Amino acid sequence: MKLIYTFLSLLFLVSLGMSAQQELTANVETKANYVGTVTSMVHVPSIASRMNEITPAPNNNFTEARDRRSLGNKTIIGKDKQTQDDYFVRNRHEMEQSFRTMPPLLVFDAYSSNSQPTDPDLAIGPNHVFVVFNTGFTIYDKSGNVMLGQTAPNPAIFPSGGCCDLTVSYDSAANRWVVSFLGAGAQIAVSDGPDPINDGWYVYNIGSINDYQKLSVWSDGYYLTDNTGSANKVWAMERAQMLVGNPAAQILGFNLPGIVTSGFYSPQVLNVSDDTMPAAGGATIVYLQDDAWGGVATDHVKVWKLDVNWVTPGSSTISAATQIPTTPFISVFDGGSFSNLTQPGGGVAIDALQATIMNQAQFRKFGTHNSAVFNFVVDTDATAGELAGVRWFEFRQPGDNLPWTLFQEGTYTAPDGRHAWHASLIMDGVGNIGMGYSSMSGPTTPSTVRVSSYYTGRFATDPINTMTVIEEVIANGNANIPGLRYGDYSKIDIDPADDQTFWFINEYMNSGRKGVVGSFQLAPNTAVDDIGVTSIDDPDTGILGAAEDIVISIRNFGINGITNPAVQYQIDGGTPVVENYSGTIAPGVTVQYTFATTADLSAPGTYVIDARTNLAGDTNPANDPASKTVMNGLVYCQPPSDCTFGDGITKFVLETITNDPIPCGTGYDDFTSMSTTLEDGVTYTLTVQTGYDTVDELATMWIDFNNNGTFEASERLFTDEVINPDGVDVNINFTIPSGAISGDRRLRIRAGDTSFAGDLNNPCDSMQYGTTHDYTVTIDGVLSVEDVAISEADLVVTSLPNNQFDIKLTTSFDGVASIGIYNLLGQTLAFNNLEKEGNSYNYQLDMSYAASGVYLVKIGNRATNTFKTAKIIVK
Repeated sequence: MKLIYTFLSLLFLVSLGMSAQQELTANVETKANYVGTVTSMVHVPSIASRMNEITPAPNNNFTEARDRRSLGNKTIIGKDKQTQDDYFVRNRHEMEQSFRTMPPLLVFDAYSSNSQPTDPDLAIGPNHVFVVFNTGFTIYDKSGNVMLGQTAPNPAIFPSGGCCDLTVSYDSAANRWVVSFLGAGAQIAVSDGPDPINDGWYVYNIGSINDYQKLSVWSDGYYLTDNTGSANKVWAMERAQMLVGNPAAQILGFNLPGIVTSGFYSPQVLNVSDDTMPAAGGATIVYLQDDAWGGVATDHVKVWKLDVNWVTPGSSTISAATQIPTTPFISVFDGGSFSNLTQPGGGVAIDALQATIMNQAQFRKFGTHNSAVFNFVVDTDATAGELAGVRWFEFRQPGDNLPWTLFQEGTYTAPDGRHAWHASLIMDGVGNIGMGYSSMSGPTTPSTVRVSSYYTGRFATDPINTMTVIEEVIANGNANIPGLRYGDYSKIDIDPADDQTFWFINEYMNSGRKGVVGSFQLAPNTAVDDIGVTSIDDPDTGILGAAEDIVISIRNFGINGITNPAVQYQIDGGTPVVENYSGTIAPGVTVQYTFATTADLSAPGTYVIDARTNLAGDTNPANDPASKTVMNGLVYCQPPSDCTFGDGITKFVLETITNDPIPCGTGYDDFTSMSTTLEDGVTYTLTVQTGYDTVDELATMWIDFNNNGTFEASERLFTDEVINPDGVDVNINFTIPSGAISGDRRLRIRAGDTSFAGDLNNPCDSMQYGTTHDYTVTIDGVLSVEDVAISEADLVVTSLPNNQFDIKLTTSFDGVASIGIYNLLGQTLAFNNLEKEGNSYNYQLDMSYAASGVYLVKIGNRATNTFKTAKIIVK
């Protein structure tokens, strides 16, 4: 996403502190606010002809993107209380998630990026898979082979620089690629042929785009929506002239009459999914409207129709908004903040992407009607907790340019009480819907599921309002997302070669932040003899050894039993290890197989494991292989050890942390939910016990002071401290370095019998006998210049009639400030990010729907956890 200090448009005239009632515009048909031509156009020769100029995509540091999407969502506390579970959860159809389909045809990691978030997007052409992410792009063939590695958009396609927010679409009717890029406004590149590597690009610039641009293809134009409070929220671009490289291609800018927002604009123009274009005119914009927002009486979706006239562009119009009622929903999480869904093990709570029509809203023509499908996240759980689900819709119109009506809607929830969100859906050629989404453990999930990529769907003849397909996993993540910003969008596309293969890209952790692509079909498989490897179950990223078991799952997709099939695996493309599964695999059955030949993965680094079946006469060899990338070594690794004899730490007491007794688990335990505060320059006493009596029972401890995800030698607080005898308190003194920067940090302590295997002082090494434990410590240390600016700021809260409050923070701090409203239990009721207005940050708080009582207001710098606090009383 856009870095806030890189491109702040001067056209953003409306403060996000403004109430939703003030944002409401007159709901009447209007003409274009802007009529003109593109700012500039340049033709860029093909990538293939300039390979000596191409540079790799930047792999950014672990920094959170500062974009206008991060400025929060404004809701009115108490206006839309969630008193019962989502309607579709309470009225679940018996066919929901009841039909088993094929597992993915192909899965591969498409990019690696440290952006927070990475903004995954893709488009599928006849021969290419074009993948873009926040700061780069890469191109594959349809077998997952790299055709162009990770590449910086500048100068490969865009010659004028820029920062981020790439999106890509395939204009199937024109057989062209369309790529958008944020920088000096927005840049839009249209290929001059069907090959994105060997054909050139017409690159156009629109200087007034602010942020979070979403590109759509329509018959008479390319359309961009913009996250902005200015008058031009939707841009229409003259598609016919852009396809031929006309530097005078026209553009039009439109407002959205009657729109209400929570502070973030995320409308979407419908995108034509295939090569069957509707009649000119009637480009349709959709946007959710939640009755938790000011100015919205009931939950609904607003729809606008945009009619351009490129002959007399000044006569082009956008309609008044049509309000289409929906089944009630709750789309607000944590008062509008971005810290929403708690990851397994108490990890960072990540963004649910609320108040957002997810990428893309898709259009398709059928013989009897036109369909539009789109989705957004909702909270399905009426308890104090949260359970994310996907509210999805199909709108229909009887013909081009006719009114839209709601045909069906549903709320999809994942099995086992997991969260489901960050979805994207599209129809295939016969009206089946495929939907990809993110999922992870929810509050009641019995197992640990990291952020992972899945898909589900429904067939055109299924009961309406129901996702009938049992979910299939595309890829499981192996670690928590390191920051609260996640995804921002995903993307599903349909393959124009067959109009039935879905391609979905999503963000997850796989030994680093990656974009994972999965292709799948919903149509039942009628192959006779068809088996394939569906997953490589072991090994996983971690501390790997010289004799790792390779474990795979094999599925019989066909209708005949398969006996003693041959299977194989390879490491990094080396010599295949070929063996035979012993026995018969019945139709529809998945079995697990462990190779007798182990793999040497002991050297630190990354390994690519490829496995496949080798059945002669297999009628569908496309689903034979599977691939997995694992790493020997981790950021915040979790090294297992054997503590069954009592080795390691069995008691840990530090200031307010008392962990006693500590039972033996796997040798690694994450106790980061337990925390205490430590001051820089101060010496502390740690009290520990071990459960094994030997002079070689030693302990070493670190704090990740620089918060980079690794424990370095310079961050070691003590080394090889003797902690015997067993069951006796041992006191160890250590000092927090002077000048340590304030903030939450991870503390790691390792202990064990050092006369056996394992390096105690390697924080990621697996010890033969010992334990590794992690805790959280809050360093009360050096304040940055920004912290001082907040601590010395002047916070004034003015009470107004009808429980309205004006909040003003006057400070020299110039970054993005955060404001939160909390009850006395510490629960977040509202959250927003603010930009400075003059010398202060201003917020108008509406508590007219809130229960009487005392509330807390905290405003300051979330990045350094420095705030000013005030109490307010609601009468």
